[in-house]
This record gives sequence, C-alpha cells and structure tokens, in this order.
Amino acid sequence: MTHTELVVWSGLAIGVLFGSTAQASGFCLLRSLANTTIEGDTRKLRAFALAMGVALIGSQSLATVGLVSLDASLYATPTLAWLAVPLGGLLFGYGMALANGCGARALVLLGSGNLRSFVVLVCLGLTAYMALSGVLAPLRLWLESAASLRLAATSLPSLLGLPDWLLALLIGGALLGWAFAAQEFRASPRDWLGGLIIGTLVPAGWYATGVFGFDDFEPVRLATLTFVAPIGESLQYLMLSTGTRLGFGVSVVAGVLLGALATALLRRDWTLRSFDSSTHMLRSMVGGTLMGLGGVMALGCSIGQGLSGISTLSLTSFVAVAGIVLGAQLGIRRPLARSNS
Repeated sequence: MTHTELVVWSGLAIGVLFGSTAQASGFCLLRSLANTTIEGDTRKLRAFALAMGVALIGSQSLATVGLVSLDASLYATPTLAWLAVPLGGLLFGYGMALANGCGARALVLLGSGNLRSFVVLVCLGLTAYMALSGVLAPLRLWLESAASLRLAATSLPSLLGLPDWLLALLIGGALLGWAFAAQEFRASPRDWLGGLIIGTLVPAGWYATGVFGFDDFEPVRLATLTFVAPIGESLQYLMLSTGTRLGFGVSVVAGVLLGALATALLRRDWTLRSFDSSTHMLRSMVGGTLMGLGGVMALGCSIGQGLSGISTLSLTSFVAVAGIVLGAQLGIRRPLARSNS
C-alpha cells in the first residue's frame, strides 16, 4: 500500500467514526447553540467544548513531540483578511441556521435518510467551488486583498510569548473543566463520549496526513477534519473521477455518509424525510449557498475552524469562529431560520 492509499483509507476510517458518532450523539454546533439559547440546555455545547479541548491538546501534543508541524496547515496564515474572514464566518453561521446544520451535520442527516440535506450539500459544494476557482473567486480575492493585515504572529502563543504546549494545556484544560463541571453533562455519556471521540479524530487526521502521508518526493498536504471544500471536491470527483486521484478530504466525506448510514440502520433511526413546503426548500438552498461562500471566505466551517483551526491556536481561526457563532445566533433568533431537522 502506497502512502497516498494509506492516507485515503485513514480518511475513510476517520469519516466513518465521525459519521457514526455524530449520528448517535447528535453532535452539532448549531444544535448546541440553539439548545443553550432557547432551552437553557448546555449539554450539547459542553460536548462541543470537550471536543475542542481534546482536539487542541491532542494536536499540540503531536506538534510538541515533532510528529507534525501545524505551521504547514492552511490555518497558519501570515496575514489576516480582517473583512473576509469574519464576514465569511457570519455568512456561514447564518446559513447554518437556515439549513438547520453545517455541512458535516448535513452529511450525517443525509446518511440518516434526510433528503433535504442533499439539497443543502449540493448548494454548499457548488458555491464553495464557485468561490474557490469559479465566478465568485474574483470577488473573494478582492475582499481578501482589499482589507488584509499582516500579523506580527500567526498563532496565539506567539502573540503572547508563551510555549504552544503551555497555552494548549491552559485553554484545553479550561474547556474540559467547564464541560465536566455540569452534573447533567457528566450523567449523559451520549454527549461526553461523542465529544471525546470527535475531538480525538482531529489529531488523528493530522497524524494520518502528516505521518502516514509524509514522503520526500510526493508529500500529502497536511489536513484534518473540515467539510466545505471537501464537499465540493466530492461532487467534482463524482463527475470527473477518471484520471484523478482520491484524496483525504473526499474519503472523509464518503466515510461520514457510510458511518451515519450504518449507525442509523443499526439504531433503526433511518427515515426518509423531505421538504414540508417550497419555503422550507428555499431556506435550505439559501443556507447551503451561504455556507459554501462563507466557509471559503472564513477558511473553514464550524468543524474546520471550530475544532481543527482552533487546535492549531491560529489567530485567524479565533476570528472565524467568532463570526460563525455570531451568525448562528442571529439565525437562531429569527423564526424563519428554525425548523425541525
């Protein structure tokens, strides 16, 4: 087995674990924010915080022992597009609320029989590629170049003058401590086990691409869990697979679908669902479109920036996540943004 094949199979396994865990636990940033805002139930939010803390400590541990260099990730940018990144996060977060979940959640729901998510994913993937290299790319590039700031440091530890491992322990420990501080969360293994597993998958992705994918002549790009560009790449691969090579991101997407499908069938939770009205369909289409554009502008989604980006302690990731959370909160508070998944 070549190193590229090993990376692809690793991505498939990581995707299956993510899809299975997210389907069984209901892991979702939007759901966690909505439950906290509307119902005062913080268990899902604590699960996301736990995943963030585990991803951060695990990823920085790999970097500290020299197995991977997180400086090679796409999140370690020397400049901050101070308009495009927060605006992209805002668009993604609001689109996430309109579509009732991010791209990763849409994959899980599609695997569970939710046909509405298919529309969300198609709109997300198409718009993401339009923004990456299509008709929307000039606008994105103009926004990035028109308002950018060269950073004195690319990561929070560099800015504060602290070792990466120390800040990772401080922030990660605080996230874990807050997550387990609530008795109702500790009494909900579905939530804390889901957060623990998904958080572990982030350093697993860094390891798969950075260690399994290491080769002097044909290195694999360092990457881990993220879903905006990979969903677009998956659509492209389905159409143009002849003569192209399967990559880590596409294999993760396929794995999420398979994992969610298998778990839904095992739990007898697989049910075909469709749109209730034309307005519902339009909301999903707009939500997917906003997530595709916003995710590219923000360099990631609620998983790509919220877990993977934060695990690198990138300053850009903190800005992007703030925009995503703000956009989601604006969407949650609008009646048209809420409907059953």
